[in-house]
This record gives sequence, structure tokens and C-alpha cells, in this order.
Amino acid sequence: MRRPLGLVLVGLGSFLLALAPLVRFYVAGQVVRAPLNFYQATELEARDARYFDLLEGRVRSGVTLAAVNTVRGDTRANQGDNDIAVWDSITEIYDKERRKQVEFQTYRIAFDRRTGKLVNCCGAHVGGDTRVQMSGYGLLFPVADVQRQDYPVFDMSTRRALPARFDGEERIHGLNTYRFVQQIPSTKTAKIDMRPTGKMLGLRGRDARRTHRVDRYFSATITTWVDPRTGIPVKHDQNIRSTVETEDGRGRMVIAEARLVTVERDQQRNVETANDYAFKRDLVESILPLVGLVGGLVLLLGGIFLSTRAPAGGDGAAQSGGGFTRKPDGRFGTAGPPAGGPPGGNPPRRGPAGSGSSGGQAASSDAPSPVGAHRSAGS
Repeated sequence: MRRPLGLVLVGLGSFLLALAPLVRFYVAGQVVRAPLNFYQATELEARDARYFDLLEGRVRSGVTLAAVNTVRGDTRANQGDNDIAVWDSITEIYDKERRKQVEFQTYRIAFDRRTGKLVNCCGAHVGGDTRVQMSGYGLLFPVADVQRQDYPVFDMSTRRALPARFDGEERIHGLNTYRFVQQIPSTKTAKIDMRPTGKMLGLRGRDARRTHRVDRYFSATITTWVDPRTGIPVKHDQNIRSTVETEDGRGRMVIAEARLVTVERDQQRNVETANDYAFKRDLVESILPLVGLVGGLVLLLGGIFLSTRAPAGGDGAAQSGGGFTRKPDGRFGTAGPPAGGPPGGNPPRRGPAGSGSSGGQAASSDAPSPVGAHRSAGS
């Protein structure tokens, strides 16, 4: 049984040794990348914020704003390219006390599932405008490869990539994260259908009584805490300021000012998600290949040992099984003549008449006496 068992162990060990590099260099590449089918809703909250109420025509201050961002993967929008993920993002900003919507934002991004870099395909847009050319990184930082360096991150409000500068490390709910800060200077984003009075814009005299055409400007300081193992942001702090200004720049009014921070509940959930993805990455990149390598070597060596080692006492067992024993002189042979006569098969010869009982005893003994042998030769 030892030899067949050894051969089986050799086969299993060889299989595991061949499987270990396959898992490390092929399976890991299929697993360690952004998912196609993704869904997540995240809430950010701003206390003591202010915004311009279009319906009432005045600025509301000291309010609590909430921004609920929902990201959903579109698995059929990548045009058959499995290396590209397409995610849709919808953000609703509303007044929590009045349950009143303040702003609504939408965009779609397409990005490389392994690197996280944005690509321009698959209907990517900002607010429905598909002419936008995206670059840098979007909702994710480099997948499973975040370094202590600056990264270009695409800002959807100004529609351009701006550097997110590495600003140190910080623990968020027990997870060591990299902190990145992105400064967005005041940038004209669009003309808006709003004609405030000059008084609202801080103008005086005749300009204060008439309405004015205005453009919208946006500026922000965005801080993001990222899990370096996976590239998943676990917390955002967006200090935003949105204004409208006249074309000549003399009139200006703040229409939104808030510091939106990811709520604690969603920070904790993001940390758990990052830990889950990090474990899957370690499983296919380190744990399974190492187990396969060590287990394969153990099985292979054990199988070789069992296959080549002779069974203990094998000669004696084999010989005794065939009816042979070791004689006093060291040779192998039968223990004695078969029952019923000497090896020749002839019955023992009786001595001469009158020999008495001693001759009969010699004839019936198991081995012929020297006397009997002499007589037989003499006859």
C-alpha cells in the first residue's frame, strides 16, 4: 500500500506546486481589480451651512445640508471590454430640516479596472455633457497600489484634473489611511438662469435697482482619506464655496457655502469594505500561493519517501509467506520433510528381521538414522 499512496502524494504535490504560481500571477490579476457590478450610497453632512433659496429669493444661513451620493455600476455599458468599468454617480444635496432639494448632480465615469485611471468611452459625461474629456483618477485612487505621492484627480465641477497632494497618514476607525488634499481655485463653471438684483450682488446706485446676468464660480478644498491597500476612499471632507458674479466682476453673491463630511456610519462601512477587498487581495496574492508552495513540497517529498522506502522486514515476510524459513546454517529451506515420508517419496525401509523394536522405532522416526542409511546403501 505504501507505493500507491506515495505515487498519489507525488501527484498532488506536483499539482499544488504548479497551481501556486498560477494563482499568484494569473488569478490575482483577475481578482485584484475594481468590480463591474458595484452599488454604494454614501451620505455627507454639513452643519452651519448657507445657500441661496431660489424660490424665496434669499440666502438661508445656519442650516444643515446633506449630500447623498449613490454610485451604481453599469455592467452592460463597457462595450464588451471586461477591463473597463462604468459607474454612474448621482448626488442630491438637500436641506435636512425642510427636506428641500438644493442641488442635483449626475455624471458617468469609465476607468481601467486594474489602474483606476479614467478613460473616455462608454458614454462618460458630466451633467449629460459627453464632450467632457476626463483624465487622471475619479472615484478610486490607484487600485491596490497607492503611494505617498501626488495624484491627478478629476474634479466634476470645474471639469479638469487637479493634483491631490499627499498630506500624511491618519487612522480612521482603526485603519491606517493616506490623506490627500486637493485645492480647487475659484473657476467659472457655467452661466446660470438667474438674474439677481444689484442690491443682492452688493452693488449700489442705479445698478442696485436693476437685475444682472451672472456666471457661476466654484472653489473648494477637498480632503480625502484613502486605504493604501485598495485605493478605496473611506472619508471625504469637502469645504466648498459657490458664488455668482457679474461679467465685469463688480457684483458678487454667495449661493452655497458648506463643509460636507462623510458621516461616521458610512466611514465605518467604507473601512469594512476596504478590509474585505484587502483580505481578498492578500488571499490570492500571498496566502493561497504560499499554502500551495509549502503544501506541494511537503506532499511531494512525503510521496517520494513512501515510494522508494522498502517495507520493514519485507524479505522475511515474503519468504515466510511462501513456506520457507531460515535454517541454523543461515540458508533458507523447508522446515523438514513433508508429512508422510522423506523428500524422495519412498517409504522408509524397515531393518532386518529380528532387529526388534529398535528397528521399528528408527523407521518411524521423522529423519532416517545413519545406520538405516548405511544399510540402504549396502543393499
